[in-house]
Amino acid sequence: MTTLDHSPLTNPAVIPDHVTRINEAKTPTGPGRPGASTAHITASTAHLSVEDIERIGAELEAIRDEVMSSLGQADANYIRRVIRTQRGCEIAGRVLLLGALFPPAFVLGTASLAVAKILENMEIGHNVLHGQWDWMRDPEIHSTTWEWDHVSTAAGWQQTHNYLHHTYTNVQGKDRDIGYNVLRVDPDQPWQPIHLIQPLTNMGLALIFEWGIGMFDLELDDVAEGRATWRDKMPEIKKMARKAGKQLAKDYVVFPALSGPSFVPAAVGALLANTIRNIWSHAVIFCGHFPVEVETFDEERLENETQAEWYVRQMLGSANIEGSALLHIMTGNLSHQIEHHVFPDMPSNRYSTIAPKVRDLCRRYGLPYHSGPMWKQYGGVLWKIARLSVPGGHETIEKRRRKALPVGRKAAATLRRLRDRAVPQAA
Repeated sequence: MTTLDHSPLTNPAVIPDHVTRINEAKTPTGPGRPGASTAHITASTAHLSVEDIERIGAELEAIRDEVMSSLGQADANYIRRVIRTQRGCEIAGRVLLLGALFPPAFVLGTASLAVAKILENMEIGHNVLHGQWDWMRDPEIHSTTWEWDHVSTAAGWQQTHNYLHHTYTNVQGKDRDIGYNVLRVDPDQPWQPIHLIQPLTNMGLALIFEWGIGMFDLELDDVAEGRATWRDKMPEIKKMARKAGKQLAKDYVVFPALSGPSFVPAAVGALLANTIRNIWSHAVIFCGHFPVEVETFDEERLENETQAEWYVRQMLGSANIEGSALLHIMTGNLSHQIEHHVFPDMPSNRYSTIAPKVRDLCRRYGLPYHSGPMWKQYGGVLWKIARLSVPGGHETIEKRRRKALPVGRKAAATLRRLRDRAVPQAA
């Protein structure tokens, strides 16, 4: 009987036979294969053997090692340049809003301040707090010292995002980012009457996204469900209240007051800048996490999950946004959400260089690589939210999700053909 060759790939450009043809042998490659837990098998991965998954992990580790061992001055210059640009935009915006009574100054000041806030939250704050730049040993650009322009405290956000979300990505019951406790964004979430208005809820969340994330980071649902008391939560509530108070004073009191007679339009400009930042952040994050094709998983998936299986879960549970270099910077390179979830502590400026390698890896192993322009990704998310607002909407989503996985269907069809061909040989 023919056996599978599981030796290391000598030429990564050559697609292994057992991945493309699943081999004509009777060696088990689907559910029930030796050494595999069925919890780790989805429609996207049923054609892969345990060894295939480990190979994928090994190739990703090699990509990571190559990048992390080559970090140097050019990378440090990049983040410092982005920080200088962000601070320049903020200073320009604040100065222009001093004359906010004049329409051109109001428009340009608001736009400049909005750009500054987007850059600070996305390409700087989010990524610094992930520890992407800790290797520089710069105390001013370090995950333990950076405090961002956001109502969430850095430490609170790191707990819910860096730990809970990135560890348990898209695992129902563990990843609280699935719907942020207010939206039904997955067919497996039970429908409730409140979901009927979730298209409106989503619009409201986009407008106040900064505050929504801040409240979400407090995990107040623990109190409602009996896992914590208000006394337990009070220290974190006070920390956020102090942080939010400083943000409100800075944007709506101190700087507008400096503008004298332009106080009101200057405050309105800051409000619009924050709103623009909120809507943009919401769009980018939802495009990376909630497109129809993105997969979710049961808690049993975590049982004995290997590092390689974790990598695969990250890729199946994320989606990318295609666009220009400027778009990538303005998204904090979260337009490369797949690469970010696989390597959350890799400097963001490197995601664009490894994205072709990760895409090719998915192609060679028959895994989906969810990617598309922003209009398509966000439009799909809004459609999904609308469909899941009604009781039977999950059926439509599940059908579309299956159609979006041609690799899995082709692999299953190939497997059936090969098994049929193997029957006479067995006789």
